[in-house]
Amino acid sequence: MRALRALRPFAHREYRVLIAALAISIFGSGMWAVAMVYEVIHLGGGPLELSLVAAAGSVGLVAFVLAGGIAADRVPQRLLIIAVEGANLAVVATISGLAMQGWLQLWHLALGAFVLGVGAAFFFPAYSAILPRILPPEDLLAANGMEGTIRPILQQAAGPAVAGILVAALSPSSAVTGVAACHLLAFGILNVLGRRSQQAPPGARHGEEPAMTSLLQDLREGIGYTVRTPWLLWTLLWACISVLFLIGPIEVLLPFVVRDQLGGDARMFGFLLAIMGVGGAAASLATASFPLPRRYLTIMMVCWGVGSLPIAAVGIMDSFWALALALFVFGATDGVGMVIWGTLLQRRVPPHLLGRVSSLDFFVSLALMPVSMALAGPAAEVLPVWLIFLVAGAVCPVVAVVAMIVARMRADELTHPLDHRTDQGTDEAVKGGRVGS
Repeated sequence: MRALRALRPFAHREYRVLIAALAISIFGSGMWAVAMVYEVIHLGGGPLELSLVAAAGSVGLVAFVLAGGIAADRVPQRLLIIAVEGANLAVVATISGLAMQGWLQLWHLALGAFVLGVGAAFFFPAYSAILPRILPPEDLLAANGMEGTIRPILQQAAGPAVAGILVAALSPSSAVTGVAACHLLAFGILNVLGRRSQQAPPGARHGEEPAMTSLLQDLREGIGYTVRTPWLLWTLLWACISVLFLIGPIEVLLPFVVRDQLGGDARMFGFLLAIMGVGGAAASLATASFPLPRRYLTIMMVCWGVGSLPIAAVGIMDSFWALALALFVFGATDGVGMVIWGTLLQRRVPPHLLGRVSSLDFFVSLALMPVSMALAGPAAEVLPVWLIFLVAGAVCPVVAVVAMIVARMRADELTHPLDHRTDQGTDEAVKGGRVGS
């Protein structure tokens, strides 16, 4: 029965269409990560050129993610998702054609990566906002769990593996063509997404005309709601601090831990990251198989806080299996927390604000990621690596406890129970109507 709970969203046609397109699209994104690298190398580029192309994608994502949230609350989400996938198809197909003709240059790849980053900035807020419109509230946890399961499998494992095979057997341009085929298939599937998933005009309630507001007013409304909602504000603050302290050590310093403490190479490092991804996928699927817990905020914060503790010991580990277990636990607890978090956004944030709040969540995480990675290297020059991991793993649980206390999360989750009888958008801000109106 629990396994069936995780599959319940598939009973809805609109969800089947959406998740099929999403799965194919993120598989293509995993292929692109490898195809892009080897296209750069094929064109004679080195680490600098590869960094510039990768950075172009990140810049597009960070620069436009807030605009993407505003668009998700203004533009019909169905049309926005289809438009983004169409743009992805056009970009990758153009790069594939240029590569096949021998006309591809590095600036083409950089521009293409930038546009794909912009597309992601618009796609994911719209995807998050459309789910509550096509699924009943009690199926949202399972839907988020399903995404958390398929994303690491397809984007981090299967996609890169298939692209690597194509590059080795044929050429980098063949892998890019494979990415274009994925986006073509996803685009075709999305075009059968029913119009019943179309959102009402923003601001239109009980027959009223949509409120005409500026983009700045829309952004201020989303930020204002976040600041006035303690559980949301303090969870985002925790996320900012955790990204700042954890991402850099894991992404930048962990390879050196593998080399210096375990005597391993890139294969061992990749295997350890895969173990972390497997932990996240398995935990996401398990979370989707159960109802949303009554103490949903407490469990979410405890998972994130306790799950960070194994990272504190990474800098002193000299056993592969101990390090693998630490990363598995970290990935699993992060997966549980992320599934609950996505569900809370969709069930407690008012529907007309969901795109903007989702984009704010995305933005605060993305904005500090490069900062964390930029600081990790210099920090390792003046501090021992074990101390950096110790601080990273110890700070996050402390901040999680502070967030729970200051935001009074234990009282909040009891005041706002989320079971099958609770409709979406029932947070306190909805009771008095639209925030800021």
